[in-house]
Amino acid sequence: MVCESFALKLGINIDHIATIRQVRNTPYPDLVAAVRIIEAHGADTITLHLREDRRHIQDADVETLRPLIQTAMNLEMAATAEMQAIALRLRPQACCLVPERREELTTEGGLDVLTHEAALRDYCQVLSEAGIEVSLFIEPEPAHLEAARRIGAPVVELHTGRYAHALTPAEHAKELQRIRQAAAYGHQLGLIVNAGHGLDYSNVTEIAAIAVLNELNIGHAIVARALFDGIGPAVAEMRRLMDAARKA
Repeated sequence: MVCESFALKLGINIDHIATIRQVRNTPYPDLVAAVRIIEAHGADTITLHLREDRRHIQDADVETLRPLIQTAMNLEMAATAEMQAIALRLRPQACCLVPERREELTTEGGLDVLTHEAALRDYCQVLSEAGIEVSLFIEPEPAHLEAARRIGAPVVELHTGRYAHALTPAEHAKELQRIRQAAAYGHQLGLIVNAGHGLDYSNVTEIAAIAVLNELNIGHAIVARALFDGIGPAVAEMRRLMDAARKA
């Protein structure tokens, strides 16, 4: 079956702009100024991951940016009571539930939706009833997609880390096919399918070309590129690459 292509959204994760600030505990770089530039250069969503250990994004950042973001706020968070309370109070447009361990450098894989299906169903229902669009960050596997549908989350974000970090052409091809198949199956199940983790300027094109994907969430690569080009041009170049891939 041929799927009709539609415009691909770009979500920018600003966590590592905050990381630079937190290294020296300075008031700069200013996240408000960063968001204004990012939105002006093609972002559709601003993603903030408020981690339990507050290693980059702080509570005050979420509070300040919630009314200032002109596109949409996507609050990444662990499925804890603390984070649910914050989300219910601030009402971001979207929340993405991710696994979290204190010792990890960054999110290392998808949620274990199979083990925690019942708890996640109740957790997501509370957020959904508050008008927040809930997304589950999952591995690109059929069983996880089916569980996400049973849980009642309208959106999934496919973990692209294995694809991004593939060491051989064969592994790269295998992981790309896994994402393609998962995206198609998720779409068939009626889910909105996003993708993210480890995507950069050299590997985004093949993922962006997957017609049923709704949004890509990218952060670290854009912040790193901004050191040389500036945040506006870095966002604009990612936007260009994604648009070109979708039109090809």
